[in-house]
Amino acid sequence: MKFRRNTRMHAEVSTSSLNDIMFMLLLFFLIISTMMNPSVIKLTLPKSTNSEQTVAKKMVTLSIDQNMNYAVDDQPVAYPDLESVLSAKLANMNEPTIVLRVDNLLTVQDVVDVIDIGTKLKAKMVLATDKKK
Repeated sequence: MKFRRNTRMHAEVSTSSLNDIMFMLLLFFLIISTMMNPSVIKLTLPKSTNSEQTVAKKMVTLSIDQNMNYAVDDQPVAYPDLESVLSAKLANMNEPTIVLRVDNLLTVQDVVDVIDIGTKLKAKMVLATDKKK
């Protein structure tokens, strides 16, 4: 009786390290995605030709969307409480500055009402814009 040995080779792919690689990629993209979008409130800002100015000092960001929802530093605030919240945020600043991120669909009167509050608090008001494309 003649016995044959099985000489065929079986190809195998080791996937034990694939789990580690996928986990590290997932972690990397989660960390990067949180760094890329500092402001969560989606607004369509007005366009400007000279949008290259940046300010490096400490500022308070006031966002107003098209539904008249107010947010101070990404924290929702009701309009009647807006002045008190802003005065509390600006209390410890040497040069109080408020960056207005206002949706371009709002009327000028809505923006002027907020600027009046900033004027009462003796704060500089800066209007954020997008670059013109």
